[in-house]
Amino acid sequence: MNAHVLVVDDQPNILDLLRTVLTFHGFTVGTAATAAEAVSVATAHPPDLVLLDVMLPDGNGLDVCRRLREQGCDAGIIFLTARDGRTDQLSGLAWGGDDYVTKPFDVEVLLARVRAVLRRVRGGEPTRTDPVLRYADVELDQETLQVRRAGEQVTLSPTELRLLRYLLANPGRVLSRAQILDAVWEYDTTAVSNVVDTYVGYLRRKLDRFGPPLIVTHRGFGYALRQ
Repeated sequence: MNAHVLVVDDQPNILDLLRTVLTFHGFTVGTAATAAEAVSVATAHPPDLVLLDVMLPDGNGLDVCRRLREQGCDAGIIFLTARDGRTDQLSGLAWGGDDYVTKPFDVEVLLARVRAVLRRVRGGEPTRTDPVLRYADVELDQETLQVRRAGEQVTLSPTELRLLRYLLANPGRVLSRAQILDAVWEYDTTAVSNVVDTYVGYLRRKLDRFGPPLIVTHRGFGYALRQ
């Protein structure tokens, strides 16, 4: 069974980003936006790992960690916070946390931390899923990073590849420019929304050479992968 991760954060964009990324990598994901909701969800559906924001609207992530540990929760706990002081880190670990990641974070680094903590608490890696993402006649092999459409190889730049991977992980869903920026450019504050439009154009031209258009524009909002 895949690892179950509970993401606790009061910022909707971070919840959405982490839910998408973790689901894409084969995890089962639950979410909570408050301390009370986090305890309730973790009690009802015990997770294997909790990504826990320190600052929550109705309390402190450290208190959530303490309450979970008192209830016998043995899940791995990784704190997420904008506060990076050594005292804060030590406090988090002292309260029963397993690791500490500061915002803004690199998604690949966070995934590595998640897997490392899961290895410690479960004694092994979460189950691997099919590495190939598919939609219509488009395939992306996440291990070889090869892309094919209608059997023909499509050569993409690293950014185009990340963009396609995000779209393939969310087929049919309308994604805003802000969501795409967060997922593909990973909180790069120098990036602006028109860079999304530019790269969608690049990706369209390469994919549309081998078949009908798949990336649909929703004016004033964003894009969706649809037939």
